[in-house]
Amino acid sequence: MAKNELPKNYVPKNSSMARNEEEIDNLGKQMEHRRTGEVLKEDYDKVPDPIQFDTSNEKK
Repeated sequence: MAKNELPKNYVPKNSSMARNEEEIDNLGKQMEHRRTGEVLKEDYDKVPDPIQFDTSNEKK
């Protein structure tokens, strides 16, 4: 094994996005209830993060 290679069974200590199916279900539920950029503008008078917002991905 080369110096910068990791073993196949290596698991990082900082975790991954979801560890099991229950976490995947919970993340899906959280994403369903996220506010859209339009809701933030209209209801809360806030602007979406310009770095993450891309007009080419905007729904028309």
